[in-house]
Amino acid sequence: MSGFTPHQADDTAIATIRTLAVDTVAGANSGHPGAPMGMAPVAHVLFSRFLNANPKNSKWFNRDRFVLSNGHACALQYVLLHLLGYKLSIDDLKAFRQLDSKTPGHPEAGHTDGIEVTTGPLGQGFANAVGLAIGQAHLGAVYNKPDFDLINNYTYVFTGDGCLMEGVASEAASLAGHLQLGNLIVIYDDNHISIDGDTNVAFTEDVEQRFLSYGWQVLHVSDGDQDLASIYASIAAAREEKGKPTIIKLKTTIGYGSREQGTHGVHGAPLKADDIVALKSKFSFNPQEKYAVPQATYDLYSEFGKRGAALEEEWNTLLAGYATKYPEEHAELTRRISGKLPEGWEKALPVYKPTDGPVASRKLSEIALTALAPILPDLLGGSADLTGSNLTKVKGSVDFQPPSTGLGNYAGTYIRYGVREHGMGAIGNGLAAYGGIIPYVATFLNFVSYASGAVRLSALSGHRVIWVATHDGIGLGEDGPTHQPVETQIALRATPNLAFWRPADGNETSAAYKVAIESEKTPSVLSLTRQNLPQLEGSTIDKASLGGYVLVEEANEDLTLVSSGSEVSIALEAAKKLKEQGIMTRVVSLPCWLVFDQQPLEYRLSVLRSGAPILSVEAASTAGWAKYSHEQYGLPGWGLSAPYQKIYERFGLTGSNIASVGQKVVDFYKQRGEKVTSPLDKALAL
Repeated sequence: MSGFTPHQADDTAIATIRTLAVDTVAGANSGHPGAPMGMAPVAHVLFSRFLNANPKNSKWFNRDRFVLSNGHACALQYVLLHLLGYKLSIDDLKAFRQLDSKTPGHPEAGHTDGIEVTTGPLGQGFANAVGLAIGQAHLGAVYNKPDFDLINNYTYVFTGDGCLMEGVASEAASLAGHLQLGNLIVIYDDNHISIDGDTNVAFTEDVEQRFLSYGWQVLHVSDGDQDLASIYASIAAAREEKGKPTIIKLKTTIGYGSREQGTHGVHGAPLKADDIVALKSKFSFNPQEKYAVPQATYDLYSEFGKRGAALEEEWNTLLAGYATKYPEEHAELTRRISGKLPEGWEKALPVYKPTDGPVASRKLSEIALTALAPILPDLLGGSADLTGSNLTKVKGSVDFQPPSTGLGNYAGTYIRYGVREHGMGAIGNGLAAYGGIIPYVATFLNFVSYASGAVRLSALSGHRVIWVATHDGIGLGEDGPTHQPVETQIALRATPNLAFWRPADGNETSAAYKVAIESEKTPSVLSLTRQNLPQLEGSTIDKASLGGYVLVEEANEDLTLVSSGSEVSIALEAAKKLKEQGIMTRVVSLPCWLVFDQQPLEYRLSVLRSGAPILSVEAASTAGWAKYSHEQYGLPGWGLSAPYQKIYERFGLTGSNIASVGQKVVDFYKQRGEKVTSPLDKALAL
C-alpha cells in the first residue's frame, strides 16, 4: 500500500468529529467527550483510508468489523456512523442518551445501524473482537478457494486503559496471540487517564512487554493528536502482518482542544459552555452553531460509502463465480450467512426409550453434539480446559489452531480456550456476532459465574451462544462446595432472555439442544450432570421443548411435584411411594423456566393447575421456585464434600424423604381447608 496522501478536508473532518461529539454530549448533559476528542484523528484515518464497509448495507458479510471496546466513547462512534452515511441522523445525535433514541448511553448491537457488538462494560468489546477475528479465520479457511478469496475482512478495535486493566481482555489477548490472528488490529488510546485520574495511581505495567509476551506485534504512534501520516503508516503495517495480531500504542491527549485536555475532568462529563465556545473558535467553527457539519466533511466521507458499495458489488460478482465453480460450498455458505438451518437437521437429535440405560446428561450432550456435527457445520465449539469432563469434543474433529503449530488448522471446529472462562464467553459472543457460526462453549456450571459479564451481554445482545455447563450441582460429589453451584441456577434463570436448561434425561437433553439451536436471538445454558440419570417414562423431545410438561398425570390429585434435572427421577420415586399411601401425586418436569413462561397461559395453567398444592424439589437454592409452586424443598446453604449419594441423603433429597415432605404439605393444606389456586393464577404477570 502506498503512503499517506493528505486530503484538503482532513483537518476539517477531524474538527467536525470533535465538535459534533462535544455537542452530542452537551446536548444530553451526560456522557464522555474526552476520548472522542482524543481519538478523532485515528478514527478519521481508519475510516477514510482503510475500513471497508457499505453504509447502505451494514450487514454485507465481508465487511471489516469495527469494535469500540471503550464503549463510553460512543459519541465518537455515533458521530462517525452519521457522517459515513449509516441510518443515523443529526436528530438522532441530538437525542443522545434519551428515551427510545437510536443513540443509547453505550453502543448496543441490533439497536443502532452499524454497531457490531454491545460494549460499555470494559474489556468485553476487546474479547468480542477476538471472536470476530476467529470467525473470519475459520470461515475463510473452510470456504475460500484459489482465486476466490471470499472471506478476508479485518477486525479493528479501539480500546483504552480501562479495557486493558480488565481480566477478560487479558484472557482474550493471550488466546489471540496463541492463535496468531493476523486479521486483528487493536488501536490503544494511550492517554493515561481513567475516572480516578492519571493511570499512574493503579496501572503502571509495561503494556508493550505484556503484549509482546502474548505474541502480538506492537507498533507506536507518539503523536496521535496530529500526526496523520504516522497513524496511517502504523495501520498499514498492521495489515501487512499476517501471523500476529497487532496493537498500536497511540499516544493521545484526552479532550484535545479543551481547556481541560489531558485531565480526568474531561473524561466523563460534558464540557462547560465557555469551553465549547473556545474549542469551536480554535477549530474555526462558529461558536454559536451547534451540530454543524461542513459540506466538505460530508463530501469526504461520502467516498467511504462509494468505496464500500463498489467493494460489495465486486464481492457479489466473486460470489456468483464461486457458485458456478463450487456449487455445494456456495449453497452451504450462503445458507449459513442467511442464518437458516439445514432442512430437517432436528431429525438427527437422539431419541430415547424408558428401557434405555441410565446416562449422565453431560454424556447425553456429547451424544447429541456427535449426531449434529456432520449435518450442522455451523457449530464451532470449545471448552475452558475441561474437554474430558465437559465431553464437548466430537470424535474425529480437528482443533482450531494455527497451521504452523501442527496442532490443527483454522478450518478446525474445536477451540482450546484454556482456563479462560470469561474470555471464552466474550469470544463466543463475538463468534455469534460474526454470523454463519453457532458457538458453543463449555465449563463446569459453577465456573459460568466467572463469565457472568459475558453471559449478561450475550442475553442483552441476543447472541445465540450455547453454554455446555456440566457438573451442575451437589451431584458432582467429592469436589465439594467450592465446585458445587447452589446459587448459580437462580442467577442465570433471573437473567432476561437467557434460557437456562436443566434436562432430566436424554429426550430433554435433545430438546434443550433443539430449542437452543433454533433460538436465533437467545443464548442458552445447558446445566448437565456428572451422575447418571434414568430415561423417563413419558418424556419426549416435543413435550420438553415447551419448557415444562406433565410427566405423571393423576385425576383429582392431592399433590403436584415439580422439579428439574437430576431431581425429577427423585420426584417420580416419591410420587410412587405417595400413591401407595393413597396420595395421588402428579409430577411435572420444568427443564426451562424461560421457555415455559413463553407458552400460552392456558397451557401453563394446565401443567401447574389449581386444585392441589404444588411442591418444588431441586438440589439448589429454592429462590425463584415460588413462582411455580406453593412450597419449596431444596438446599438451605452450601453443599458438602462426599460421594454424591451421601450428600443427597444428608439433605433429604431421596424418594422416601420427599414423600414424607409431600405428605406434610398435603396435610397442611387440607387442614387449612381453603381452595388451592395455581401460583400462576395472578393479577399481574411480568
